[in-house]
Amino acid sequence: MDDYPLLNVFWTMMWLFLWVLWFFLLFKVITDIFRDRDLGGWGKAGWLIFVILLPFLGILVYLIARGRSMGERDVQQAKQSEEAFKAYVRDAAGSSSQSNAAPSAVDQLSKLADLKNNGAISAEEFEKAKAKLLA
Repeated sequence: MDDYPLLNVFWTMMWLFLWVLWFFLLFKVITDIFRDRDLGGWGKAGWLIFVILLPFLGILVYLIARGRSMGERDVQQAKQSEEAFKAYVRDAAGSSSQSNAAPSAVDQLSKLADLKNNGAISAEEFEKAKAKLLA
């Protein structure tokens, strides 16, 4: 490989990418172990010990055995986060507009802008809510 320095760079980059990918998978699986409500304490402890003591085999077996439910938990958590955000926006917009008339679009946009400026919602969430409001 000494004759091809570019190939050495390629191999180094590939191994670095695989190393980062490995750590991502490891943290994702450990997070999923603790997030699973169906798994008892001993089950969580067993999986965690398996993943830490035999990391490559542990991650592979975990993904094979529990990969589908892992994806379902991710979707469920995303739905819960979205519902919590929507409820928060409804509460924040509804609590300050207790007038007799329905709040105008300008009032609602103003409240959304305040939420964005206070850091309660991100710019992307602001744009989505604004698009819904103006549609």
